[in-house]
Amino acid sequence: MKSVLLSTTMTEWLAETAPWLPDWIPMFVAAAIHTALIGLFFGLPAFAFIWAERKVSGRLQDRLGPTRTGGRFGWLQSLADGIKLVQKEDLAPHAADRMLFQLAPYIVVVASFAAFMFVPFSDGWVSVGSDVGLFIALAVLSLEVLGIVLAGYSSGSKWSLFGGMREAAQMVSYEVPLGITAVIPVLIAGSMNLNEIVSIQSGGFWNWLIFHDPFSFLAFFVFFTVTLASNKRAPFDLAEAESELVGGFHTEYSGMRWSFFFLAEYASMFFVSMLGAILFLGGWWTGLPFIDNSLVAVNDSSFAYGYLTRVLGMVVLLVKAGILVNVQIWIRWTLPRLRIDQVMTTCLKYLVPISCFLFLGATLWPLLLAATLQRSNLFSPIGERVPRPRVVAPRNLEIETARLSDPTQGVR
Repeated sequence: MKSVLLSTTMTEWLAETAPWLPDWIPMFVAAAIHTALIGLFFGLPAFAFIWAERKVSGRLQDRLGPTRTGGRFGWLQSLADGIKLVQKEDLAPHAADRMLFQLAPYIVVVASFAAFMFVPFSDGWVSVGSDVGLFIALAVLSLEVLGIVLAGYSSGSKWSLFGGMREAAQMVSYEVPLGITAVIPVLIAGSMNLNEIVSIQSGGFWNWLIFHDPFSFLAFFVFFTVTLASNKRAPFDLAEAESELVGGFHTEYSGMRWSFFFLAEYASMFFVSMLGAILFLGGWWTGLPFIDNSLVAVNDSSFAYGYLTRVLGMVVLLVKAGILVNVQIWIRWTLPRLRIDQVMTTCLKYLVPISCFLFLGATLWPLLLAATLQRSNLFSPIGERVPRPRVVAPRNLEIETARLSDPTQGVR
């Protein structure tokens, strides 16, 4: 698939359709569309997965879950909860630092929201395309812990403070194995551009990076385990441990400010699931060569069909992310919560050394194959960067053509 940015095509289409408009209007419209789309993907996962959490947990515990609101399956339960929370009074403790207390939920929401801007939903469909997109996305998402620490500190409650400090220790520790395991696909692909990491996984499910070598296979499970801790999901939900800290860092929050924390949590669950699918599970590729190859051929032949194939790729990516989110829900209602000392021991004593070993193994794996099989990989498509056409500005076309015909031209 050729990379086509929605902002670029929308801006060009508006400029061609209404050339009398000022230059800033098409850019503003494209930015507004991007904001609306990201807001949609930020809010809808929380709407769907809060309902899924209740239904899945109900089935695991031999209950029915929501059944009345929204029909037989209770699919409007999340909407009913949102309407209820909007009507609740916004309260703050007298001992709280009111400015920080009110600011903390917004920091958490903005961090989770902004992380989606760097993730491609399909080939070229990314709000902010960057060659270091993975690094920026993880850096922005890590800012969520600042809001949680501020929420615990500013609440004027020792239970909230304990929850915030637990989350600070947990997040700072688990970011180490998270970063190491996320770098393994970067090492294999030779790029931190998420679009390129997915592009080299085309051709079949055996080309997905999870099957590249034994080390990347294990790295996916370490990555998934670490993301559970980064999202405060059980068995790593020490920041809000209801049985120990009443409600943890958000004990003193009510109404919409309380809901912001959970909106950000479910959005972050969806984000890390998308990131795991992009890094290890082929992203928007179906894994079936006869489908993926036909999509590439159709996409290269027609502009309209190219968008349809990107929509299909986006659906594939969302399905993969949804499956991983359901696995997170399944784990929450299956495993008991760990103690804080067990959480830190799991990270520092086990996950950090394991992730370092996997990174070293993924580094030496191509050298081992080169020494034994005279090739750097088992399957040829892996590691081959997708060629991209060279774009030349029209005003420099003659100069560029002359330079290519005579390489010595312009060299002093």
